[in-house]
Amino acid sequence: MNATAPSSAQGPLKGLKVVEFVGIGPGPHCAMMLADLGADVLRIDRNGGNGWPNPVNDRGRAVLELDIRSDAGREACLDALAHADVLIEGMRPGVMERLGLGPDTVLARNPRLIYGRMTGWGQDGPMARTAGHDINYIALSGALAAMGKPGEPASVPLNLVGDFGGGSMLLAMGIMAALFERSRSGEGQVVDAAIIDGVGTLMSFFDGLCGTGQLSLDRSDNLLGGSAPWYRSYLCSDGREMSVGPLEPAFFAEMIRLLDLPEFADGQRPDRAQALEAALTARFAEQDQAHWIALFDGSDACVVPVLTLDEAKTHPQMRERGAYIDVAGRMQAAPAPRFSRTPGLARADAGCDGETLIARWKAGAWSQRFLGRSQAHESPCAREAGD
Repeated sequence: MNATAPSSAQGPLKGLKVVEFVGIGPGPHCAMMLADLGADVLRIDRNGGNGWPNPVNDRGRAVLELDIRSDAGREACLDALAHADVLIEGMRPGVMERLGLGPDTVLARNPRLIYGRMTGWGQDGPMARTAGHDINYIALSGALAAMGKPGEPASVPLNLVGDFGGGSMLLAMGIMAALFERSRSGEGQVVDAAIIDGVGTLMSFFDGLCGTGQLSLDRSDNLLGGSAPWYRSYLCSDGREMSVGPLEPAFFAEMIRLLDLPEFADGQRPDRAQALEAALTARFAEQDQAHWIALFDGSDACVVPVLTLDEAKTHPQMRERGAYIDVAGRMQAAPAPRFSRTPGLARADAGCDGETLIARWKAGAWSQRFLGRSQAHESPCAREAGD
């Protein structure tokens, strides 16, 4: 599947108009997901960009470079926002207000706008205006304390848990919920998406099970954190790893059978955990990763290789499903989730520049009044290209 040929948007969000103020991390990731699913995304950029150019996260946008601190830049932003459905910004609390682009000002011009705010600490509270990063947000939210080995510093899970799991996903859901509500009320509103709130939501699964005594977040006794020998990774003879996760008895029995360790066929006994760990460590160290991949292929033992990102892109499961696609000559994650009637499309860019996109938005507003909704919701850049 080659995503570079068509320039027009497609997907369930086709016709949605989004203005993204340039940022780093969760805001751009949220905007990428919306663009993949058909939204027209206009990025308001600054001279020199955000300092972290990213050909994957930045895909699907039309870009307009403005000095939003100037009167002319601010008026250009307000002009674009008057025709938009969604705004995405990731400034510290109070910055957009000082720039004259806060919710009160913008919603006065466009009462239907969904104003999406992405921060780490939220819009209020004693830490709201202080700096922070993913590791700080997951630390204060109770997630980081559960990660790693007892007696050692906590293991940092990239910035997946905070920035993206608790950040961009929460913002995207908030925007979709606000759009749904707007379809009934006709009114926009502010979405305050804070990473600490999102991580708290992610931790609700553990909070509930810990409260009932079914799970512990103590690193020495955290089943899902690697304390059990049947839920962790093991080194192979070539230094590569295999992930082991047969939590259910039937799957555990299949792993034990395939590894030929009949002495542990009596199940997942905590009193034999240390002996099992030693046996699994020794067994996996006997052969290289390729051997174990072949042995467990197609089984229900819940044992699969630990792959690098480049290796993951070519794995048979990913390849058959089309999980990675060619976008402008680079293999990138395909739009997700998937839709049966209105599939998304990853595009290297929006197919037109920012000024053209705004002009088409304005023309679309005129068309909606005089020509009907079906033509008005056609992708503006698609009309420019004649698609």
